[in-house]
Amino acid sequence: MKVEGQYTIDAPRDRVWALLNDPGVLQRATPGCRELHPLGDDRYRAVLELAVGPVRGTFEGQVSITDKAPPERLTLRVEGAGRPGTVRASGELRLEPQDGRTVVHYVGDAQVTGVLMSVGHRLFGGVAKQLAGQFFAALQREVERAQQAGGGT
Repeated sequence: MKVEGQYTIDAPRDRVWALLNDPGVLQRATPGCRELHPLGDDRYRAVLELAVGPVRGTFEGQVSITDKAPPERLTLRVEGAGRPGTVRASGELRLEPQDGRTVVHYVGDAQVTGVLMSVGHRLFGGVAKQLAGQFFAALQREVERAQQAGGGT
């Protein structure tokens, strides 16, 4: 199942890049992320609580950041398993500077098994887009929080 879109963050590309590479920010911005523990080499052990339609569950697995080309693009990979099934997803984020802001273009793909598969690709696609929107909205809040902490800079 593929998902793609774009989101504009009101911050320069270098700042957005730094946030995307900050484990604390990743944990706070990722919907349902309860734990994110560094394993080294841009890999993290993660615990996520997610709901896809009527299916809810806790997933344990790994998040990794690969294919880095600072500050232009990176790939996020997620693999997890839980009672509702397994999830394997990857998404490329491309950061485009635009008048002091950053347009983040994303293209992702996910495979699910188990009960998750029963909700169907149509519902899962909508949920994936919603989760992406929540992630980028949370990233924007991180920008605003950093600006307030830094006196508006």
